[in-house]
Amino acid sequence: MTVRPRILGVLLTESAGLDPVLLDSALTNERYDGERVGQTLVRLGLVTEEQVARALGTQLGLAYRPGPLEPSADALELVSPELCARHGVVPISARPRRITIAMHDPLDLRAIADLQFQAGRHVSPVVATRDAVTACLERFFRSDDRNDRTDAPSDQCVAEREGKPGTPGVAMAEVRTDLAALVAALPSELTTPRSEDDSVASVERDARRAPVVRLVDGIIRGAIEERASDIHIEETGSAVRVRTRIDGVLRTVVNLPPGARRAVMSRLKVMAGMDISVRRRAQDGRVTLPHAGRALILRVNTLPISTGEKAVVRILDGAAAPRHLGALGMDGNDLRRLRALLERGEGVVLAAGPTGSGKSTTLFAALSEVDRERRNVVTVEDPVEYRLSGASQVHVDRRAGLGFADALRAILRQDPDVVMVGEIRDRETAEIAMAAAVTGHLVLSTIHATDAPGAITRLLHMGVPPFLVAGGLAGVIAQRLVRGLCTTCRGLGCDSCDDGSRGRTGVYQVLTVTDGMRDEISTSGSTARLRRLAVDAGMKTFASDARRAVAEGLTAPHEISRILRSFSHPGRPCRACDQLVPHGANACPGCGASIMQTCACGAPLEPGWRYCPACIRPVRRV
Repeated sequence: MTVRPRILGVLLTESAGLDPVLLDSALTNERYDGERVGQTLVRLGLVTEEQVARALGTQLGLAYRPGPLEPSADALELVSPELCARHGVVPISARPRRITIAMHDPLDLRAIADLQFQAGRHVSPVVATRDAVTACLERFFRSDDRNDRTDAPSDQCVAEREGKPGTPGVAMAEVRTDLAALVAALPSELTTPRSEDDSVASVERDARRAPVVRLVDGIIRGAIEERASDIHIEETGSAVRVRTRIDGVLRTVVNLPPGARRAVMSRLKVMAGMDISVRRRAQDGRVTLPHAGRALILRVNTLPISTGEKAVVRILDGAAAPRHLGALGMDGNDLRRLRALLERGEGVVLAAGPTGSGKSTTLFAALSEVDRERRNVVTVEDPVEYRLSGASQVHVDRRAGLGFADALRAILRQDPDVVMVGEIRDRETAEIAMAAAVTGHLVLSTIHATDAPGAITRLLHMGVPPFLVAGGLAGVIAQRLVRGLCTTCRGLGCDSCDDGSRGRTGVYQVLTVTDGMRDEISTSGSTARLRRLAVDAGMKTFASDARRAVAEGLTAPHEISRILRSFSHPGRPCRACDQLVPHGANACPGCGASIMQTCACGAPLEPGWRYCPACIRPVRRV
């Protein structure tokens, strides 16, 4: 069978006199798997590299740049030698918002994305031969005389680790060493505090200087390498502190000179599409960052503070959605109860907890087990954190008039089976969600509450009618995150974890709404009564699940101490065995000793009473 030649082959037959018969034979019999047409033809000696490069430029509408390549000094300052060598590219020229790059493979989109990120400018590729690019790299980047480009090794360290985030054996101290070298390479005019009245043009120029670009690049990629969820950059008076949040704990990674704050902040604003001239009001922006074959989202927020500005960068990996609920570290019984709630296919299931407790992760793990082929799954989020194939995901935009309640109303007209609402923040959203559940939809959402019964009380305090909560709520998963044990050293400390902890696992409390609880909710019952009914229905306490996580080797004892302190219910000690007795108990749970004396009529008696206030009988001493 004759393989129809691609357009590049047609161009070569026209421009290089390539015999069409030889072209068909090469594509049919001689081409290796994954090899491009031009590579095959050059390997067989049918055309030259220059002829392929010229034809490729014609095909893609790009200019061809013959050798020898002559890069400008400004362009060389914007891209590290190691990045050029790794991707086989040469920076040719630079303008304020654009950099021209000579490439032998202009279809390498990852190379273009990496160059655009590091240079902070739009990349305009031109086509050159591989030999021309290699010769230029040898001439400009591999000589011993690099003058002021001595900061390049730090980029190399980051580049070598790219694509292997969080792999064991990569010492986190390396990231800090890299950043220290990048800070040391900053020129003196960028480290000395200057007037806040500098012109916008001057600030933008500083933000695009190569040392600043490399420093911010190193901070971001170092944070990704350390598996950080957030980056905090704030001025503390004597220095600018850069911290990363890893497994829920903030750690200082480097201190910058005070004068570097303006340039670093401006660089972040340029990347995130913010206005660099605005420093006295909060701004929000986002950056799409290619890394290790996936696209990360950086949410950047700046806030004016008394010493200047603070920036926080949230790192989101849209492709990192958990694949199933079993990966969350949940107890087997709780997992079965949660899956039973999902299999019902109707009702509201809430994930409760404070900010950063993994509520969204739990909901997406639940959605990953829903049949998205035969059911219409729609999510409304602010912002969309995880990409979920087979689901329609809506991004909330309040400035355009699309809040959670508005989006939820619109979604319910789209014939959904399963709806995920990012967060229940107000009465209106809660009422719509409960009403949707009553009419047969499965609704998943999050709410801020201390524990599972507290989530019910929170809904009632929002003003949601008790009959709606009682009829629509199916269950609540309350949770907290604790740091997990490093699987390499089992808590002893190693290069991949620093302190024996790596990653996080959850401590959970699963409440299934029963008929008795619905009756209590309908009468706006107390949290204490709801908690007692939930425990009777099989709900565990946070403390017991935390101890279970330690027993299974998922976390360390000192990690659960916060959980135990936060959810311990104070009581009074038993006089017989000193066991803590919960308030309201009639006997000690440790030894069975009677705690509260009662009269023959059944009324409780307080210490020191001589007569029962109910029946006026004399008190008999026990």
